[in-house]
Order: sequence, then C-alpha cells, then structure tokens
Amino acid sequence: MTCRTVEDVERFVREHDVSFIQFWFTDVLGVLKSFAVTPSELAEGLTEGMGFDGSSIQGFARIEESDMIAKPDPTTFQLVPWRGGEKPVARMFCDILNPDGSHYEGDPRYVLKRLLKKVAEKGYTFYVGPELEYFYFKDSQGTETLDAGGYFDARPLDLGADLRRETIFGLQSMGIQVEYSHHEVAPSQHEIDLRYDEALRMADKTMTYRMVVKEVARQKGVYATFMPKPIFGENGSGMHVHQSLFQGDRNAFYDGSDKYHLSELAKHYIAGLMRHAPEITAVTNQWVNSYKRLVPGYEAPVYVSWARRNRSAMIRVPMYKPGKEAATRIEFRSPDPSCNPYLAFAVMLGAGLEGIEKKYELPDPVEEDIFEMNPAERKAHGITDLPGNLYAAIIEAEKSEVVQKVLGDHVFHKFIENKKIEWDAYRTHVSGFELERYLSIL
Repeated sequence: MTCRTVEDVERFVREHDVSFIQFWFTDVLGVLKSFAVTPSELAEGLTEGMGFDGSSIQGFARIEESDMIAKPDPTTFQLVPWRGGEKPVARMFCDILNPDGSHYEGDPRYVLKRLLKKVAEKGYTFYVGPELEYFYFKDSQGTETLDAGGYFDARPLDLGADLRRETIFGLQSMGIQVEYSHHEVAPSQHEIDLRYDEALRMADKTMTYRMVVKEVARQKGVYATFMPKPIFGENGSGMHVHQSLFQGDRNAFYDGSDKYHLSELAKHYIAGLMRHAPEITAVTNQWVNSYKRLVPGYEAPVYVSWARRNRSAMIRVPMYKPGKEAATRIEFRSPDPSCNPYLAFAVMLGAGLEGIEKKYELPDPVEEDIFEMNPAERKAHGITDLPGNLYAAIIEAEKSEVVQKVLGDHVFHKFIENKKIEWDAYRTHVSGFELERYLSIL
C-alpha cells in the first residue's frame, strides 16, 4: 500500500484493524530501535510525535538533555510481513526531534536528509542501489553453515533458495522492489539486490531489508547475519553501493562523447570518492570485524583505485550499454552491510560532492589485477591503501574535514568516541589465537 498523508495512515489503520504501529529509528551505529503504539494513540503520535528517553540510545543525548521526540514519516507506513493475519502490525520510520520541534542533530536519518536537501538545491537527486550480502547459520551461537554452495549455485548445493524466496515476498509486500537474488561465493552466503532508489528511501529500505532477512530466517529456525567476516578463510560479506546523480530525468553521470561515457561531473565525483575513501572508511566499515574482510585475497577491495572491468578495484564503472544512459553509475565496492546506511550514504555523497566542488582530477583506470601487483607496481600506478584496521580508520576519520562537515559535530564526535571505545575493548582482549599460539611456548 502507499500512504502519503497522516489521514491515509489513520484510514488504513482503521479499515484494516491494525493492532500496533511500530515507530522505527536508528542509533548512531545503525542499530534499529523501535517502540509500538496502539491505534488510540496514533493520532497524537502522527501530529506531535511520541516522547522517549534519548540518553538510553547509543550516541544520542546526555542524560541532562534526554527528552526526545520520535515523529513518524507517514510515507514510510507499511505492514510488517512477519506479523500478518488478523490484527496486523505496521511500521513507520521516524525523524527524531528536540522538544521544541526542531530536528535533533544526533539523528542519523536527519544527517542524510540534511545533505540531500543541499544536493536538491543544486538541482540533483542522489540515487543508490546497494547489494547486501549475508550468511545463514544454524543458530546465533556458531558458524555452522546450511550448505556448501558457491557463486550462483543452484540446488542441491544452494539450500537457501526457499529462505531467499520468502524474504523477497516479504520485501515486495512492503513495497520494496527486488531485482534478483542468488547464492554468493562462500558457503551459506547469499545476496538479494534491491532496485535503485532515492538515497533516503533506500536507506529506509536497507534497514527494512536487514530486518526482513533476519525475521524470515528466525521464523524458519535459522539465523541470518550481516557480520562482515564471520568465517575464517572464506569471503566476507560486502555491500557494493551503486550510485548516480540525476537532474530531473537526465543522468548527470552520462556523457556520450566521452570514451568512458562519463561526464566531467561523474569523473570529479569518482575522484572525490577516491581521495576521501580512507577518511570515510570508519563509517562505511565501522566494526573491528570489518577489517577482517578488507584483506587481499578474498575479493574485497583494499586499494584505492577505479576501473571498468576490474573487480579488484575499489570503484568500478559498469560498462555502458547503448540505449541505457540512465544506468550509467559508479559502484563503490568497499563498504560492508553492517554499516549505518544513513551515515554511509551521506559520507559517500559528501566525498563525491567534494570532488565536484573542487574539480578533483580523475586518474587513469587500473584494469590489471591489483591483487597480483607488488608494492612497487602499486606505487607506480599511484595506488594507495584503505585503512587496515579500525584504529587506522578512526585516525583518518577524526582528522577529516569532510566527514565532520557531513555528519555534523554531534554525530561526528559521538561516532568517533564510540569507535575508540570499541577499539580499546578489542585491543585489550586476549584472544583464543594468542592463547593457542603463545601460551605453550612463552
């Protein structure tokens, strides 16, 4: 269904006997938060919003500034597929407000909305199409896989097809358009690709996608995870993000006279994303575990470069097909699916805009396999590295004017503070690897 106004939502709830309406929003790390209201409280919630304690939400307010208001966006109203039947349950995404009704600076959704508004004032619409990979395991206590399938395998090797099928039905019931799905490279690893959309809608869809994948798996008695690298020796899960800028119906990234079919604006955008990639990596790859995926040898890009055919590059420009000008786009391949999509989409766009505004020059593409190059060859091509661990990424982000400008002071400082706490917890932990390797010999 499509609701556009408060009145549409109230009418649908009344006519379909909806029992509860969940108010969804995310904390700074992209963890979904939710509380439910009954239909009798819905009118007040829609017009005034519902109050909650922001000091209990990661990266939100301090205790002395804890009063927050969650005001739902009626255009995001949908029934949740795992609570169907009689007396269904619905959800809406919320904007977080201060008690005086102003936008709360710590709301990740507002971070993205704020940047998209600036882009719209320049006449552009930012479209993204993320490809989220994930694993199915027997349960959340270990990494016992469901199958031994590989890339594009079908039955009997792919035992997740029915789970993907039910997930797609759930997504479609919520108005989310799916392009295709398949088994990925690693055992029990899967991917469902969503059709591209405007960035804010896609960030909402990304949060919904992760929830639907997990809920369908839970109902079928298994566990789905978007952890970037759960299995040693196997490919990790990425979130390749296709992106483009449009002016009305015209793709601003396309230029038919260019040998790459890329406009000058697109080239500057790619150059901006390349130059600032190390700075935004803490946001697009925000966990200690993210950097177990970003290592050579497992298809994840670790070198700052771009290409057309070369999938070892960080940015790929899919080949142009005649008559498909609208499909001209770039694919940023380093992010992983456990990021906060509102912040991740925002810093990608912010880096690209920096390239456009300052007219960064785009280096030549690198079509050779970068993983096969030695350090001297990479240096000769001007190829640099992404941060190798969370701490290195934090340092890059902390000194980045672009990241601070995009996130705003509140989210920037809360995010950095949280990541430093995570790194300290990790670096002081004594792991099984250390005990196994050193205890008996030292």
